[in-house]
Amino acid sequence: MNIEKFILAAITLDSANVKVSGGTPLFACSTKEEMDSVAANLEAILDGIAHEISANLYIIVKH
Repeated sequence: MNIEKFILAAITLDSANVKVSGGTPLFACSTKEEMDSVAANLEAILDGIAHEISANLYIIVKH
């Protein structure tokens, strides 16, 4: 199975304003530094690419 163009995870500081569907995991962080660290770790673990959508939101995608 080859998964292409799929959101693997979302990382945010404000989980109340993020709506995810399809089983996408949402990681809520307390600080910007924690969010950056979680995004970098998930990017490596999931073999995806982290994209900063806004100051409060990253997504990890598989291209």
